[in-house]
Amino acid sequence: MKTLLTKLSAALPPGTVAVAGGTVVLGAASYAHLGVAGHSLADAGYANVSVLWTIVMSIGIGVFFPIEQELTRIVSARAVLGQGAAPVLRRAGLLTAGILGATLLVLGLGARPIADLLFQGDRGLVAALGGAFTGMAVCYLTRGVLAGLGRFGAYGAQLAVDGGLRIVLAFGCALFGMHSALAFSLILAVAPAVATLVTLPALLRAVGPGEPIAWRDLCSGLGLLVCATLLSQVVVNAGVMSTKLLAPTDSALIAALMSATVLARVPLFVFGSLQASLLSGLTAAFTAGDRVAFWAMLRRIAMVVSALGLLGGVPATVLGPWLIEVLFGTEDPVLGRIDFFLLSVGTVAYMFAMVLGQALMVFKRHNLQLLCWGVGTAVLVGITLVPGDVAVRVILAYALGSTATVLAMLAALRLSFPGAAAAVGEAPRQLADAGHPGVGAAGK
Repeated sequence: MKTLLTKLSAALPPGTVAVAGGTVVLGAASYAHLGVAGHSLADAGYANVSVLWTIVMSIGIGVFFPIEQELTRIVSARAVLGQGAAPVLRRAGLLTAGILGATLLVLGLGARPIADLLFQGDRGLVAALGGAFTGMAVCYLTRGVLAGLGRFGAYGAQLAVDGGLRIVLAFGCALFGMHSALAFSLILAVAPAVATLVTLPALLRAVGPGEPIAWRDLCSGLGLLVCATLLSQVVVNAGVMSTKLLAPTDSALIAALMSATVLARVPLFVFGSLQASLLSGLTAAFTAGDRVAFWAMLRRIAMVVSALGLLGGVPATVLGPWLIEVLFGTEDPVLGRIDFFLLSVGTVAYMFAMVLGQALMVFKRHNLQLLCWGVGTAVLVGITLVPGDVAVRVILAYALGSTATVLAMLAALRLSFPGAAAAVGEAPRQLADAGHPGVGAAGK
């Protein structure tokens, strides 16, 4: 085991370990937040929190996470060329403010129908959703610049503060008897905002003067990347939302599916610590013209993803039905081991898709990345609309939609870039293994 861990550590991109601690805290915070909410709220209240959490982690990430990714790519490339990031931060700040303003305007104008459709008429939860989007916007803006500059210590600290506050505030709500969906929802707004303020001085010290950046260079790929990320979030988060729309009165199923989804995504929370350093490393290697290092990093990350899937998926498959009862207060055994197995398969496929998508992004093939996520989304929607049991449909749609995206991205890399087939040739075998119990169960 020690040898395996040593090999995995050596395979990680530089900066991963610095981010990992904060990622662990933030990942644990998701479980603590939802777990405490599940024990403190009735099924209807917990279902509302689950829906809001899903929207934040899907639409919110879809809109604002691309800002971090593009800033990481741009700032990392400028750092290789010896250029400072202050001009990028200024223009990206204006761009982020504009995107956030448009998002909040949509929420404000549609507050009543959104509340009626998703939150049983509670418009306070729509306001909490706007606050959560605001927190995400400032977090992803600052994290993108920190990652591009290689300031992974500050990056990890922001994650840790964010996660730590979510844990403290969730237990605080329970301790003071606040049995309110609104109180638990506002945690998603307060924690990231405070975390950004704590790490802002480190960011401002790190940025330096440099050549101005044109709006075209900042925005040219952002629209395509936002669309691709939104589709990726549809694939990974559609289960709860689809269930809410297909079976709106089945609060027990919605709550159980939310809990099972979070549990099956344990590898995704760990994988999150790889993304910033991976994109920064791939961009630096590509900008420096070191293609050997570029493809070698992809091969190593494929090995890490496989290991993460194995370590997370097997326990989720075997212990999942019991764990959601203990951790989240789910009373009825709505979901079984086969459901957790399929969720785990979807998770490992999703992680492979994220890795291959970053490779396409470094090549500035945002259009191909969008096309591949479109293929996966089409598969997901098609399976979801097939008549049958709601739980089976939405879970199978996640697994097959993620797998279809991976296959499409492998095809895009093989057809577009000579030598790519040899570099990522291990991924199809590893993904195929994910379809077999004990390995595929290994599959945020």
